[in-house]
Amino acid sequence: MSYAAGRTIHDADAHIMETPEWLFPHATDAVRAKMKPLFIASTKPGEEQMIEKLRREHGDPVYRAQDEERILLRKNWSATGSFIAADRPRALDLLGFKSQLVFNTFSNPQLLAAEQKDDMDFAYGLAEAHNRAMVDFCSVDERLFATGYVPLRDFDRALETARQALELGCKALLFASACPKDHSPSHVALDPVWALAEEAGVPIVVHVGGGGRLLDPNYFENGLPPVPDFHGGAENFRSVDYMAIPYPPMQTVATMILDGVFERFPALRCGIIEQGASWLPGWMRQLDSALDAFRRNEERLQNLSLRPSDYVRRQIRVTPYPAEDTGWIIRNSGPEVCLFSSDYPHVEGGRHPLKRFDAALDGLNEEVQQRFYLDNFVDLMGSALA
Repeated sequence: MSYAAGRTIHDADAHIMETPEWLFPHATDAVRAKMKPLFIASTKPGEEQMIEKLRREHGDPVYRAQDEERILLRKNWSATGSFIAADRPRALDLLGFKSQLVFNTFSNPQLLAAEQKDDMDFAYGLAEAHNRAMVDFCSVDERLFATGYVPLRDFDRALETARQALELGCKALLFASACPKDHSPSHVALDPVWALAEEAGVPIVVHVGGGGRLLDPNYFENGLPPVPDFHGGAENFRSVDYMAIPYPPMQTVATMILDGVFERFPALRCGIIEQGASWLPGWMRQLDSALDAFRRNEERLQNLSLRPSDYVRRQIRVTPYPAEDTGWIIRNSGPEVCLFSSDYPHVEGGRHPLKRFDAALDGLNEEVQQRFYLDNFVDLMGSALA
């Protein structure tokens, strides 16, 4: 029996566990010459040195015989289908999810760093290599929806890369939540990108890892002993880091709302993925407060036909973490916005995400729960599910 037996569930956040050279075969010679191996040492100490050992174990009948009972216990490269594409359909069968929206794990910082420098041939070439790699991995099963990265730095090349990503078969367009160098993500010259996504019926999405440096490192110079990372490895996910995770998407998507992107493209959908959701109700309230405080003097706000929070309910979809009180978030933001994610095969997803989400949703009616597990994802993904 699959893990999600008894309910139809779409998974809005799942991952590939890249290897250091994962992008190399998909890059052109010119791009490959400038590439560095992916930095993957942000898991538990030494795990990145065990990839080839784990590859052999995934081919061992004894190891594979435990796939079902350990489908959510094994994490990272140990997990079924985490980096061996041919095994991912079995993982989906055991999980029981109807589909997974699939993201990279380690590539976003490298993609963002390239975009914020001045070699646009490399930045866009690297993005195209990423998109080919994602589609190649996801091609093993129609239930896997690849996300394609679109650097927003150059207006014309952003449109061309978005078009290429869709032609390759990407089912969502991923962009950095960090502000592009030299202009806002709401710049009207990017409207053709949003128009393309809207016309194609695919969402635009932001994901953790695309916000650049979250915190001044001096926050950690506190005179206290070092704090262990959530993963037990490199220092990248601790309580203080966690507090900063939603700020880049909050600012970027707020700017896009207030500058009228979602007014101009009412059918466009945007996902804010793996960045929590406890911030969501207050953010919606603050957006409305901004409208009330500044509308008299700002023509852009006068041109909005909805209150900002209504754009959120109509067009923005957000994934809570399992440890958050998802029921409270939904009660205070509306049933349209939140949607389920497993974060498979990452540690953050936990060993029993359905148990935690079901407990948090207890007391909400079945229609609201179905929105969370199914309907809001269908609304987000549009034609990808057709």
